[in-house]
Amino acid sequence: MSKSTRVTEKGQTTIPKELREKYDLEPGDEVVWMDTEEGIVVKKRTRTSGRGMLLPDDTSEEEREAVAEELEQRVRERRDRNYEEA
Repeated sequence: MSKSTRVTEKGQTTIPKELREKYDLEPGDEVVWMDTEEGIVVKKRTRTSGRGMLLPDDTSEEEREAVAEELEQRVRERRDRNYEEA
């Protein structure tokens, strides 16, 4: 599928409805803009993808979820400790 949209003076553009529906993009969702040799690639950012973590590309979704949950728990514990100390 190929669609075109215009970029406004503020640098904004609209993602065509068909693509928003196909990729389940809803208001408030974040997208990542990546500069590649092929041009610009836009991907939906998801919480379960191990965002911000250095994991091999072939890491399974299940492993990514486990790492994300462990990291979230560690951050929560550290935050709670910091509040107790204050």
